[in-house]
Amino acid sequence: MQDTDTTTPHADAPRATARRQQILCAAAQCFREHGFHGASIAKISAIAGMSPGHIYHYFENKEAIIAAIVAQDLESLLEMTAQFRAACNVRAALIERAAEGVAKQLDPDAAGLKLEIVAEAARNPRVAQIVSEADATCRRELAALIRDIRSRAGHQDSAAAIDGMVEVLACLFEGLLQRTIRNPGLDRDKVTQRIQIAIGDLLNQPGEDALKPRS
Repeated sequence: MQDTDTTTPHADAPRATARRQQILCAAAQCFREHGFHGASIAKISAIAGMSPGHIYHYFENKEAIIAAIVAQDLESLLEMTAQFRAACNVRAALIERAAEGVAKQLDPDAAGLKLEIVAEAARNPRVAQIVSEADATCRRELAALIRDIRSRAGHQDSAAAIDGMVEVLACLFEGLLQRTIRNPGLDRDKVTQRIQIAIGDLLNQPGEDALKPRS
């Protein structure tokens, strides 16, 4: 295989970014089709159309490739939360945009890739760290968003209560990854509607004081 591109990230940033994305797309396909361990750098290079040495120019190893994929997903979520905060009605924006989140989670290719990364995290401490750190950032951002929505509605919640709501949302969306694989014929419109209702109910639930048993 010939690869005459000697461009470095410092010499040509736009082209380097495109090359990195080319590698990430090829790696994602390999991870889905062959699993993390079956997706060798040689296979990734064949799909990307570049030499293994050129891939190593951008990524030290497959863990670094996974880190970049996870970072892209995290950046997308952070951009979305920023858009929520800029909305006139943050609660309504969150519920409305949940449809996009459901669609992404139910995409079979995306689901296959994310599940493969999580599976590798269960075996590989380095990948586990990458996934855990990204998840912590996601949870912090969602917690701040939910706290803001609940505060505007007059609710006073402890950090533990907000964290619990975040975990429920995570379970809702991450569970979709398995459902789209196990039940590819599910009614996506109905699932989307039900999840939007569930999010609305979660944001509207009474504050902690109202939930305490009365003596």
